[in-house]
Amino acid sequence: MNIKPIKTKADYKAALAVVDGLMSAKLGTPEGDKLDVLVTLIEAYESRHFPMSPPDPIEAIKFCMEQSGLTVKDLEPAIGRSNRVYEVLSGKRSLTLPMIWKLHDMFGIPAESLIRPATHTHVA
Repeated sequence: MNIKPIKTKADYKAALAVVDGLMSAKLGTPEGDKLDVLVTLIEAYESRHFPMSPPDPIEAIKFCMEQSGLTVKDLEPAIGRSNRVYEVLSGKRSLTLPMIWKLHDMFGIPAESLIRPATHTHVA
């Protein structure tokens, strides 16, 4: 199988090229095993060199709404009346700790995303 650790950008690009050629490999075959190992190595390299921060809280809520087909009415039990939901979604109002916990518990939005400061705020 001739697989080696990914230590440099060149190693990374080479591993990506090999994975590209193995994308149609079937599970349980030597090619499928090679794909599995290379993807694991690539993920480890990417997590060290391209760390991702959690999304902005408002973007996390909007993404959840889009993916789950939620409406403002669906968010009311977690945030409050519809006007408050709109204020949160527009950046006019910050999330409170009880809102964060309810959004996390009810919709599975990661708490680490919800506790971050919003990157865009309302400009009056």
